[in-house]
Amino acid sequence: MLRRLLRVFLALVAIGFLGYGLAANWDETTTALAAMSPWAVLGSFVAVLVGQFFMLLAWREILAGLGTRVPVRIAGRIMFVGQLGKYIPGAVWAYAAMMDLGRDHGSPPRRTFATISLGLVINLGVAISIAAATLFTLEAVRQAWYFVLLVPVIIVCLHPKVLTWGLNLALRIARREPLESVLPGRTVVVAVAWTALGWLVYGLHIWLVAGRPDLYVVATGAYAFAWATGILTVVVPAGVGVREGALVLVLGPIVGTPAALAVAIVSRLAFTLADAAAAGISFVLGRKPVPGAQAPSSAVAYADQNGSGSTALTPDRNLSGSPEA
Repeated sequence: MLRRLLRVFLALVAIGFLGYGLAANWDETTTALAAMSPWAVLGSFVAVLVGQFFMLLAWREILAGLGTRVPVRIAGRIMFVGQLGKYIPGAVWAYAAMMDLGRDHGSPPRRTFATISLGLVINLGVAISIAAATLFTLEAVRQAWYFVLLVPVIIVCLHPKVLTWGLNLALRIARREPLESVLPGRTVVVAVAWTALGWLVYGLHIWLVAGRPDLYVVATGAYAFAWATGILTVVVPAGVGVREGALVLVLGPIVGTPAALAVAIVSRLAFTLADAAAAGISFVLGRKPVPGAQAPSSAVAYADQNGSGSTALTPDRNLSGSPEA
């Protein structure tokens, strides 16, 4: 309870600082928001949806590499519906929801847990690498030079054997069964490629609302830097406030603080709406049966892909597969 209250307090502090900056630049920020083209805002939302789709393809590739192959619509239902839990303080909710949904579609909870964790590591590695490659000339980012030190560490950690060893260590500490196989190297390469493409599209959503045709490279790096900063601030749910502050830190010296605040507000709104839209679409499509096929029961699918009918790891019996157990 105390830890949860601390997270809520820190989230409120982050939002408070953002709110203070917004209040101090209220007139200029609202003017910048009003000056934005509705088409640019709509395009920003569409760019986020497309970027999320590429991230889904990377996530599905990892899940398949670990042994569970599902259609894109099913992978979307597991990922997009489950990840709504990230808006609740504590990583356990998103993990638990995705593990439960994965089990319903034949993925053992430890395998879904591994997929979520691997996807996060790959995403973080690609984001930091993009930020380092595109923003190294900016003073604000050079002050956070220690982020760059994570790049070689993450590259080493992306080696299939290192990935498998690390996850099995985490599972062993949690007193859970290890993974059945090593993640194929090809799977890692394909997942990294889809993730990188997703980040390049995410850059479009900042570029469109920034209103500067020459800022695409910086916009992509700025959002990658902001997202990595928010995700590494694990005590704040969904990086609320922290991500926006980092975005303003990078874009402020280039487009002005009021305009950067306006971009940060639209970015958060676009991602929140896109998360809801992706979850809704995936929920509907994921429930739709394949024409002419009889859907097998989740128990049969689970037993077939797990090698046994055991459900000892299922989230409804034990949630300690989460990283906060």
